[in-house]
Amino acid sequence: MIRLPEEEHPNKAFGWAARDSSGVLSPFNFSRRATGEKDVAFKVLYCGICHSDLHMVKNEWGSSVYPLVPGHEVVGEVTEVGNKVQNFKVGDRVGVGCMVGSCRSCDSCKDNLENYCPKMILTYGSKNYDGTITYGGYSDTMVADEHFIVRIPDNLPLDAAAPLLCAGITVYSPLRYYGLDKPGLHIGVVGLGGLGHVAVKFAKAMGIKVTVISTSPNKKKEALENLGADSFLVSRDQDQLQGANGTLDGIIDTVSAQHPVLPLLALLKSNGKLVLVGAPEKPLELHAFPLLQGRKLVGGSMIGGIKETQEMIDFAARHNVKPDIEVVAMEYVNTAMERLLKADVKYRFVIDTGKTLKATS
Repeated sequence: MIRLPEEEHPNKAFGWAARDSSGVLSPFNFSRRATGEKDVAFKVLYCGICHSDLHMVKNEWGSSVYPLVPGHEVVGEVTEVGNKVQNFKVGDRVGVGCMVGSCRSCDSCKDNLENYCPKMILTYGSKNYDGTITYGGYSDTMVADEHFIVRIPDNLPLDAAAPLLCAGITVYSPLRYYGLDKPGLHIGVVGLGGLGHVAVKFAKAMGIKVTVISTSPNKKKEALENLGADSFLVSRDQDQLQGANGTLDGIIDTVSAQHPVLPLLALLKSNGKLVLVGAPEKPLELHAFPLLQGRKLVGGSMIGGIKETQEMIDFAARHNVKPDIEVVAMEYVNTAMERLLKADVKYRFVIDTGKTLKATS
């Protein structure tokens, strides 16, 4: 096994954690597991802030375990590898997304869909194989089985790569799986936030015509001029929606707030697909007739498997797909969470852990 000097050994870790549902994060000393024979340990250099982090620190989903170290968009540089690791070495640029384990034997795992494994282990707030609780990337180090490590290409900046490990794969996977990645197709993207703006960029890189659908008219210029969308619809403008009925091959709906889906179904062509990647807390209203009239489909998608996540990262590097980010210091994380709650970010916060995370005594 390759090791660094003892004082830099990754078992000793520090980060920022929420101690209760108030959602306030503060410095936290803890330990990572010893680097096993198939493990990769790496120094965390950047970690994205996902909206799910906000839900988790406040226990809004009722599953949080404290102390909770958030962060599942984690990138950095390898510091140690186990003696049976085959694909990584010290110094490699790597990342970890939303999961660090699965059963590796169920049908989903065999199909490279570890994200749908019933025994998936989340990167933080989840029970690990040994019964301990996993800690996320708002920290200085990470340790994970090499199977769940993603390689970051040299031409993709690490800070921009971080949000791709959640937001990126969340929109890339449904574009691929539902066949909405073919050049010449016309898709809609509902919502122009952290997920939506990346969906537009991936779709355009695939050669797809994109219409952004938003409640905010003031996002039109951003969508068309900065992100390269082809057209823009205000979802509250019935005339605009009716004028676009039957024009879209598919829709990626990124909105997590309660919103009507019936007008979206009307925008689809026959055989069109409405894919949900946002998760509203309350049930959506869905009638049968809009589906029957045109053989339309409503589906869902949740992140992606490790093989597809690597494919997505490589695609992003080849086509220069980078999320728009605001890099912040670790000490700014509570303010960033408050701003995230107000949607006051364009479009993803990324913590510069490498330069701004300081150890506590």
